[in-house]
Amino acid sequence: MARFSMVLVGAVCLTISVFSHTTTAQLSRNFYSKTCSNVEQIVENVVNKKVKQTFVTIPATLRLFFHDCFVNGCDASVMIQSTPKNKAEKDHSDNVSLAGDGFDVVIQAKKALDATPHCRNKVSCADILTLATRDVVVAAGGPSYEVELGRFDGLVSTASSVKGNLPGPSDNVDKLNTLFKKNKLTQEDMIALSTAHTFGFAHCGKVFNRIYNFNRTISVDPTLNKAYAKEIQMACPKNVDPRIAIHMDPVTPKKFDNIYFKNLQQGKGLFTSDQVLFTDSRSRPTVDAWARNSQAFNRAFVTAMTKLGRIGVKNSHNGNIRRDCGAFNYY
Repeated sequence: MARFSMVLVGAVCLTISVFSHTTTAQLSRNFYSKTCSNVEQIVENVVNKKVKQTFVTIPATLRLFFHDCFVNGCDASVMIQSTPKNKAEKDHSDNVSLAGDGFDVVIQAKKALDATPHCRNKVSCADILTLATRDVVVAAGGPSYEVELGRFDGLVSTASSVKGNLPGPSDNVDKLNTLFKKNKLTQEDMIALSTAHTFGFAHCGKVFNRIYNFNRTISVDPTLNKAYAKEIQMACPKNVDPRIAIHMDPVTPKKFDNIYFKNLQQGKGLFTSDQVLFTDSRSRPTVDAWARNSQAFNRAFVTAMTKLGRIGVKNSHNGNIRRDCGAFNYY
């Protein structure tokens, strides 16, 4: 997760704020009961098949969902391909590292749904991504939870809307809290959602500053576990291609669990934005509590994911059901 806000300007912002209450109210767990009652099973089958093909599907899908919801809301606008006349969200520098397997699982699920006559063009790409995200969490050993459905796909996707709305690897707790608060998410939500870093990969270029150039007098970040710092240096030597990938979680890199918090207690948070959750006295009690109690963490994660899925939801007035998840409908 590169970390996440919804910033819209002018008339667009006004339009969405007018529908903010309506769009949240439209979400329900049985939204497709009369149109595509087996939507969840169809999506789950596609996800499980894709995960068997490549584990990267799991962190890629979860990260894609975060990046979508934090820019203009959960409306699949991050799926849109750029055109000669429009540079879309996915081509902003903060999104170019989003792995293709996350996009692909949504596209494959869309195809599977469209191959089912009563589901054809009935389910939004935004809802497919939301369901697939739940399913990859479960596939990695995380908690299962009910998903609210009823999102429509967004009609706008611009790279310019991304800037400043996704948390960065060097952010402190103040900056993280500010970004999350914009999306009506609490500090506890922020800490819970940060566990997207319990699996998946990061690029060496994102951690060079912590292991080689921390400041003018210290080369290695003193909050970083010394042995872990050496491990990262071995995986990311000074002259290595900055795109080389390393595990986010050095202990259980393919499992969704609360080891993430135990790692932070030991100084093994890969990003500054991870480790500050333990070094900052405001967030440390939550880290300690969830390191001890995985069930409490799982409950908090489900709550945070549900709230995340409500951000900036579109309805039939300011959205539609895309025929192609990567392109706007043109009539």
